[in-house]
Amino acid sequence: MAGIEDEIAALEDMGAQELRRRWRRFYHTEHPAGLSRDLQTRAIAYKMQERVHGGLPQHIKRKLRTLARQLETASGGKFKPGIMLKPGAKLIREWGGRPHSVVVLDDGFDYEGKRYPSLSAIAREITGVRWSGPRFFGIRRALRPFSSAGTEAPHEHA
Repeated sequence: MAGIEDEIAALEDMGAQELRRRWRRFYHTEHPAGLSRDLQTRAIAYKMQERVHGGLPQHIKRKLRTLARQLETASGGKFKPGIMLKPGAKLIREWGGRPHSVVVLDDGFDYEGKRYPSLSAIAREITGVRWSGPRFFGIRRALRPFSSAGTEAPHEHA
C-alpha cells in the first residue's frame, strides 16, 4: 500500500465520480452540493490523515462545537472564544489558609482525586458558595498583543 502522502497526492488526479465515491466512504453521506473540488479534496485528505495519525482530542472537538454554536447565534458577528486550558496544566489557589491544586484534564478537572466538570464546581466545593471558577482561580482571557510602542493594547470588556 502506498504511503499516505502518495494517496493524498493521487486525489488531485481523480475524476469527480471517484472523488464522490471517496467522500461517501469517509463521510458516510453524499458530498454537499456546490462544494468546490479543492475543498472536497482537502476534506477527503484530512479524513485520510485522521485515520492514519488520529483525530483531534475530544476536548478540542467539544470546544470547536461550542465555538460553532456561538458563531451561529452571535449577534453582530461577535463571540467570546472563552478560555482554553491545556490538559496537564495545574492551577493553584490559596483559600482558608491552605493551597488548593487543580489539574486540567481532557474532559474536566481533577481536584483531590475527584473529577469535576467545571472550575466553578470546584470553587463551590472549596468555598461552599457559588463562584465563577475561572475568576476564583485568577484566570482571565488573554490580553491583546503588545502594540508597536511596547505597551499593552487596551483590551475589550464584554
